[in-house]
Amino acid sequence: MEKIEFTINGEFIELLGLLKATGIAQTGGHAKMIVEDEEVFRNGELETRKRAKLVSGDIIEVGDEVRIVLK
Repeated sequence: MEKIEFTINGEFIELLGLLKATGIAQTGGHAKMIVEDEEVFRNGELETRKRAKLVSGDIIEVGDEVRIVLK
């Protein structure tokens, strides 16, 4: 599993924005599909809110491929 450390500029980042910023999703539409396909977990729980506000300390997993630690 690939591990990415991502630093948030500000208080939070929305889930779709994070998927695009890290290169996991190529476009906003692709990011929406990833979330709709129930491939995203936040702190071990399924995250289905496309605009979920992610904060420092959250751990995001996309399938079995990528783990993102937010700072």
